[in-house]
Amino acid sequence: MRVLVVNAGSSSLKMNVMEDGTSLAKHDIPADRDGFDQDELVAFLNATEVDTVGHRVVHGGTAFTEPTVLDAGVLTTLRRLTNLAPLHQPKSLAGIDAVATARPGLPTVACFDTAFHATLSEVAYTYAIPAEWRSRWNLRRFGFHGLSHAYASRRAAEIVGQPAAGLRVVVCHLGAGASLCAVADGRSVDTTMGFTPLEGLVMATRSGSVDPGLVLWLQEHGGLSAAEVAAALEHESGLLALGADADMRALLPRAERGEAAANLAIDVYVHRLVAGVAAMTATLGGLDVLVFTGGVGENASAVRASAARKLAHLGVELVGDLNEKARGDADISSSSSPVRTLVVAAREDLEIERGVLSALLGS
Repeated sequence: MRVLVVNAGSSSLKMNVMEDGTSLAKHDIPADRDGFDQDELVAFLNATEVDTVGHRVVHGGTAFTEPTVLDAGVLTTLRRLTNLAPLHQPKSLAGIDAVATARPGLPTVACFDTAFHATLSEVAYTYAIPAEWRSRWNLRRFGFHGLSHAYASRRAAEIVGQPAAGLRVVVCHLGAGASLCAVADGRSVDTTMGFTPLEGLVMATRSGSVDPGLVLWLQEHGGLSAAEVAAALEHESGLLALGADADMRALLPRAERGEAAANLAIDVYVHRLVAGVAAMTATLGGLDVLVFTGGVGENASAVRASAARKLAHLGVELVGDLNEKARGDADISSSSSPVRTLVVAAREDLEIERGVLSALLGS
């Protein structure tokens, strides 16, 4: 079965025709705050031969905890969730609509970034806010990047040659968006993103966690509207705000030249990353495998090295040459280290293909 994987991210839309885990054709479309060129998606679709389509959808809420065949009712529910993931959900829905218009009747499956975190315990997903709020609006932690975390944790078990059962893994998905996931026995037990993808680590243009009192102060005393604050935290914060550049590839050489702003941006980024990994490790009761994935996780050896130095007390130790030369899936840990540290190439496409086959064929 040939599956067209449509992966709408915050900065691009990636398309990949997959068959039996093999990529047959790829095409990426740049995306901005207003979306992407839908005509380009349709042109790629019309130029390929596919049997079904799998869409990455960031937010499935509590309604969708596994890959789901799309129909009108499912789409209505997904549209209602847009305000919880305003950077991503509209782009996913635009991709779904474009495919449905161009190829009506083509079986289509939604694969959700929140689904992997459906195994979070009540303790892990509950906010300490009034019970009326929690019940009236279903205010809770959902977690995101689940497709990446699911694949990376499963691939990590394969690389270290151990079954998922009994393995304690922390996955660092570091891209334009960034999050951590604590995985025990192959299941998500904790993660850094919460009610929306804004919580947690410092990201490219997103702030990550800030004191909610700061947000209230900006509105009450700073005179900013809720929309202004939201736009700034989503689009004008993170690395961009600290280092005047959202791209880690540009920040690292500037930091090497001694630019203060670039160094501050990277130092804050790593500080939050290390604190988050330590918190995930505490949740797991120890750490067996640390995984770096995503654009920054896979390509920024300096970020990995800096984080590892600060995590040495947890048993993380890298081999410098292995870390520098890592390309694709790689074990970069010292042979004497009690923690295996891996680089795993992000393959959300494989996870989506797997989800599509599960939804349609039960395989």
